[in-house]
Amino acid sequence: MRILIINGPNLNLLGIRAKDLYGSLTLNDLNALIEKEYPEIQFEFFQSNIEGEIITKIQQSNELNSALIINPGGYAHTSVAIKDALEECKIIKIEVHLSHLVNRESYRQNLLTAASCDGYISGFKEKSYFAAVYLVLAMVKLNNI
Repeated sequence: MRILIINGPNLNLLGIRAKDLYGSLTLNDLNALIEKEYPEIQFEFFQSNIEGEIITKIQQSNELNSALIINPGGYAHTSVAIKDALEECKIIKIEVHLSHLVNRESYRQNLLTAASCDGYISGFKEKSYFAAVYLVLAMVKLNNI
């Protein structure tokens, strides 16, 4: 099984930016923990601050992956283009957010991209990613994919 994990804008600043909201791990630390927690899964990690690069990666994800886990960062609230790309993506899709969005600013309550995923997880910092992988595995087992 192969899972693509896409991280959007500013997630390259993990470990530096607002540790109370996002935790103290760097993105590389987080990726290493995910691989350690699920050694039986092949992961591809991708991060970009550029909307078009994220869209291209989503469009290519059907070819090699069983599932897509995406943290679109701030694009979750603004990007119709990422939402549209996710709608055309036919593999399992789970959106994750490190921070607890309902406890944040009102503009963060509108999740355009999550509506095009199978579900979303918010508020568990790095554990949001672990939960998403767990759910992918459960969905694959349930659907015999």
